[in-house]
Amino acid sequence: MKKLWLLVVVAVLSSLLVLAGCSNNENTTANNDNNNENNDNNVAEGSDEPRTLLLNNGNNPTSMDPPIGNDEASYNVLNNVFEGLTRLGKDAAIPEPAMAEDWDVSEDGLVYTFFIRDDAYWTNGEPVTAYDFEFSFKRLADPETASPAASHSYWIAGAEAFNSGEGTAEDMLVEAKDEKTLEVTLRYPVDFFLSIVAMPQLFPVHQATAEADPNWHAEANSIVSNGPFKVTEWAHDDFLVLEKNEDYWDADSVEIERVEYVMVNDSNTAFQMYQAGEIHVSAVPADLGADYLDDPDMYLAPRSGIEYQYFHHDLEPFHNRNIREAFMLAINRQDLVQYVNQSNEPPAYGWVHPEFEHPAGGTWGENVGDYYEFDPERAQELLALGMEEEGYDELPTVTLSYNTSDLHSTRAQAMQTMIRDNLGIEIELFNQEWEVFRDRSQEAQFHYFRGSYLGGYNDPINFLDNYLPGSGFNRGDWSGDRHQEYVDIINASYEEADPIARYDLLAQAEAIIIEEAVINPLYFYTRSYLVNPEVENIITHIVGFTELKYARFVD
Repeated sequence: MKKLWLLVVVAVLSSLLVLAGCSNNENTTANNDNNNENNDNNVAEGSDEPRTLLLNNGNNPTSMDPPIGNDEASYNVLNNVFEGLTRLGKDAAIPEPAMAEDWDVSEDGLVYTFFIRDDAYWTNGEPVTAYDFEFSFKRLADPETASPAASHSYWIAGAEAFNSGEGTAEDMLVEAKDEKTLEVTLRYPVDFFLSIVAMPQLFPVHQATAEADPNWHAEANSIVSNGPFKVTEWAHDDFLVLEKNEDYWDADSVEIERVEYVMVNDSNTAFQMYQAGEIHVSAVPADLGADYLDDPDMYLAPRSGIEYQYFHHDLEPFHNRNIREAFMLAINRQDLVQYVNQSNEPPAYGWVHPEFEHPAGGTWGENVGDYYEFDPERAQELLALGMEEEGYDELPTVTLSYNTSDLHSTRAQAMQTMIRDNLGIEIELFNQEWEVFRDRSQEAQFHYFRGSYLGGYNDPINFLDNYLPGSGFNRGDWSGDRHQEYVDIINASYEEADPIARYDLLAQAEAIIIEEAVINPLYFYTRSYLVNPEVENIITHIVGFTELKYARFVD
């Protein structure tokens, strides 16, 4: 099995996986001569038609509007049809010039001045301007946009106040000085800000299009984008087609002419499609995982993301902290990843990804350790205590809700068994299609439900800021005195200049999440895919999203 464990450049998590048949520099370094020669490989044999890269997106993108499409099904496409001020590099997850060809940073680290390249164009032929970025950053923070990712704008001075209704757009310190110069002033110095502006939530949108048509992002023929590819067809919930954007500033690096995504959320069906040559990349169904660990076309890599469960703190019985913790301690995470997932993910005994590099040396996990362990006896004690506190003779009915997927279903059944065996409780299971489930979970209609988070940049705060006021990820409505203590610690970390002291504050914040049993962490993600050997250079950054810019067909 090819274990392409990631290249460490700045931090353990600043790395990537190249899904490729060949991975040496000679074969993967792009230049004009190689591009002209290699492009021949991207034409179907015996035909003038370009070969199509066939991928499964799992689900329909939630939205092709960057501040709204805040999930992987959207990111997969957004990351290839839009581009931000920076873009994560081909050979490491380090931000490189993209829409901005250069930038200056003030001595105090607060003011970033970005210079938009002259050859940056939208797919409608108009130039990308600094005004588009000013509009887009403010639109992300605008409360009327209702972006679930609005907190990613909070690094910019005035953004949080604007988003909360306590300030205005004019108070948010992002300004186009002219058509090609953008000035952004931060609340605090942020070493990783160049990675933040590479995230899909901060991609620009074409201002005139967005202002003229609020549904511009809903259909292929109205989407205006600026990335390596453009959307040419979109049959919702069925397929979506991308074609190479010939007006993209770095079009010479783009070898794939056409990409077609199907929307198949059943892993067995997708796997059968891979075996039949109908898609080029596929995950392996959980029940077959062990059979493919040594397959030469299997690729594994860690990923900055976590599978977890929400407890809704305002709904019975999870308004009680002891009952929440009882459910946490009743789950055997090692069995879950070993026997159910069969993909060897790291069990989660905390909230922050353990492989972040720590300024004191080593990793985050090595410095903070595990916060809890599987402990069914203690779980029973906590359950009894919580029920006594609430005056329960019998626990109210508990329903675990999740979005439809064969793996989600298998995993939910396994946890149903664990909770029955370890707590003596029979929970119910409920599933819905992704879009309905997502909307209901955001509207607080479940009391115990699946959660998933993907990190976007290399710092623990990327996980921890999810529980700040206004975050779209605080779906369990955690509040109260300890939540305020948490917010105060996070705010103090923003102002702490000493890296070790800042990480100590972040560890205190993570400890509160676990002590309060805010959520139920299960395991950290890895990537495991089968890749057709005809394809190489599909890049998946550990803290970013699928990159097709450098993908190509091989002989």
